[in-house]
Amino acid sequence: MLAMGKALMLQPSLLLLDEPSAALSPILVNNVFEQIRQINQGGTAIVLVEQNAKKALEMADRGYVLEAGRDRFEGRGRDLLNDPKVGELYLGGGKAS
Repeated sequence: MLAMGKALMLQPSLLLLDEPSAALSPILVNNVFEQIRQINQGGTAIVLVEQNAKKALEMADRGYVLEAGRDRFEGRGRDLLNDPKVGELYLGGGKAS
C-alpha cells in the first residue's frame, strides 16, 4: 500500500503493479483491488501481474495468461475469465464467474 501511494505521488500515466495482493488478508485484497479500480478509473493505465487471476481478469480490459513465460491465452479480461479452457487449466474448474 505504501509503495502504491509513493508511486501515485508522481501522478504517473502508467502504473506497474507486481503482485499487489501477495500475503494480504482477504479483506485487504478486496481493498487493494478496489483502489486499483479507482486509480484506473481516474485515468491511470495499469499493468498488473497477479496470481489472483479471477480478481485480476474481472477488472482487466485486456489479459494475458502466461505459461512457462510464454503467452498462452490473450484477450479481453471477461472473455478470458469465462473461457472454459482457461478456467479448466488455470482457474480451478470451468467458468470462473
